Amino acid sequence: MSEHYKFFQNRECEYFPCHKTNDPEHFNCLFCFCPLYALGERCGGGLQYTESGIKDCSACLFPHRPENYDRICARFAELAALCRRPPEDQ
Repeated sequence: MSEHYKFFQNRECEYFPCHKTNDPEHFNCLFCFCPLYALGERCGGGLQYTESGIKDCSACLFPHRPENYDRICARFAELAALCRRPPEDQ
């Protein structure tokens, strides 16, 4: 069975590739905005935080590697749980 649905590339995008890569042929644009971003430090990617505390994913290629499609989809239940969690007291 074909798995072409796991890979999409838009070379006409003005940001392509949006992350520095030595392998633009295999750069997957399917998860243009990483669905794991909301998991913070638990996302599993190569993240850093800026001095002002903002998550910086500019060096992360995890969602742009075709072989990570299944690993990302496997975490959707974890993301859905974030939506059901009551807001924290401030």
